[in-house]
Amino acid sequence: MSQETNTDQQYSQVVDMCRDVFTNKMKDYGSAWRILRPSSLTDQIYIKAQRIRSLQSKGTQKILEGIAPEFVGIVNYAIIGLIQLELGVSDSIDITEKEATDLYSRYFEKARELMHNKNHDYGEAWRDMRVSSLADIILMKLLRIKQIEDNQGKTEFSEGIDANYFDIINYAVFALIKLELE
Repeated sequence: MSQETNTDQQYSQVVDMCRDVFTNKMKDYGSAWRILRPSSLTDQIYIKAQRIRSLQSKGTQKILEGIAPEFVGIVNYAIIGLIQLELGVSDSIDITEKEATDLYSRYFEKARELMHNKNHDYGEAWRDMRVSSLADIILMKLLRIKQIEDNQGKTEFSEGIDANYFDIINYAVFALIKLELE
């Protein structure tokens, strides 16, 4: 089996794991997240990435939930962020579970396509990276997003918020592959 085939299979396993969490939470909460502004989602992802970095640095934890579930949360909130960028913020729960899941799947497939393109160009360099470096890059991407948000979404030379969310999804998927599947 080629490395690319293995990556696609591993990516699919992570997609299934993240989608399961997303759909189960949709059953419990519906699309209550529709009220969140993109900046609030960025902050939520930032909190999760900071917790990962803290756990990696300290080597101990007081809350039983480990690093992998935080990466799943990062994936899911980043996809929610992309959905919010497309639909805009709502004052109510205005989409069904099916609509939310369809949007979720569409954005995850776009992230997978980006992963394939970047893996082609970079030769799957992420496989040689440490999980701690993946977490740091996610934090850097979040700081970039915060700066773009502070600039009312305007960039002069750089990619926008959506591109950074897509990168965050893929870096978190890579971390989950390294943590769960290798």
